[in-house]
Amino acid sequence: MKQRFSLFDVTGVELEYMIVDKDTLDIMPISESLLHDASGDNSGYFENGRVAWSNELVTHVIELKTAFPAVSLGGLDNDFPDNIKRVNQLLEKYNGKLMPGGAHPWMNPKHETRLWESGKSNVYSLYNSIFDCMRHGWSNLQSTHINLPVADDEEFGRLHAAIRLILPLLPAIAASSPLLNGELSGFMDSRLECYRNNQSRIPSIVGSVIPEAVFSEADYYSGIYKRILSDIKPFDKDGVLKHHFLNSRGAIARFDRGAIEIRLLDIQECPSADLAIIELIISLLKRLIDEEFISYSEQKKWHESDLSCILLNCINDAENALIESPKYLSVWGIEESLASSSAVWKHLFDILKDDISEPSAAVIKHIIDKGTLSTRIIRALNGDYSRINMQKVYNKLCTALESNQLFG
Repeated sequence: MKQRFSLFDVTGVELEYMIVDKDTLDIMPISESLLHDASGDNSGYFENGRVAWSNELVTHVIELKTAFPAVSLGGLDNDFPDNIKRVNQLLEKYNGKLMPGGAHPWMNPKHETRLWESGKSNVYSLYNSIFDCMRHGWSNLQSTHINLPVADDEEFGRLHAAIRLILPLLPAIAASSPLLNGELSGFMDSRLECYRNNQSRIPSIVGSVIPEAVFSEADYYSGIYKRILSDIKPFDKDGVLKHHFLNSRGAIARFDRGAIEIRLLDIQECPSADLAIIELIISLLKRLIDEEFISYSEQKKWHESDLSCILLNCINDAENALIESPKYLSVWGIEESLASSSAVWKHLFDILKDDISEPSAAVIKHIIDKGTLSTRIIRALNGDYSRINMQKVYNKLCTALESNQLFG
């Protein structure tokens, strides 16, 4: 039996990156070759110290993740950059490199998507037959996932309640996907806008993105999983797709491994930025669970539809989104009728900055002062959305990733 960890004992981190041509920055569907070169086999998996490499649904994306639960985020700021450099070294013979960002700015999913054909290919092909994965919400999205442990129902309930409250604010600090199809999409977090609609054929799978107010394993099964399994059955008569993988809410319960996985974060320009945001989120969750803002009983009263309205605003406008819910603002000790999401994060950072490491605090200050990565990308483009200018800006993002430096 796998060891069960308690709240905040360990953290799991997953980072997804695009493989692109060094010269054109067009996607390169070669993750299978990359993983074979690294591991010497066709497993689609390779461990390199504390970081593992693995495949994703599409073959131009590679996932780098903690090979085992990390007791501390310390050290990962070296481990992830070292592995990114190693990946880039292996990609040199293909004239490829890794590119960050929540979505490729000009990829054409209909014509360029290549699904992974080994290992879980039966799962991926079934997903494709049901949902059509040749779309942005499936084949063009890169995210950061945080896995946080729970030992029992009590811990699950408290962590789930706290996570639900912070989810609406995450695009306001982590949006990094303002472009699709070679132009501004109209959403600062294009990845999430596509993600929330990618399974509209079976709405129960993603729900309102914000999970329902369920706070025990039994209630989760009856309130969420039971409905998903019932709704998928006509499309999956052999039961290939399991409920843990089908559930696509912004945070999903993983009772099979005693964890909750947060999935709303766009990938940033470098691991230092991702890890700083993760550290900030964990610090905020700890204070919520300690009931420093509002009580656990009050946290549980929030309905997903009320939280979803705030989330949608932040998907649209990121840090410039207006939060017009005095009730939600009061959760964080802001006694105003409305406030920008950037003002909320600045307020929270003032509370949390002494809880996080100095390097992470410097990163968060940069994001608050200079804007989300989406904002910094748009600023760098300076109104010129030509392919040449986008290549210039995204090449700088690739350099930021390789050097583990902030962009803009």
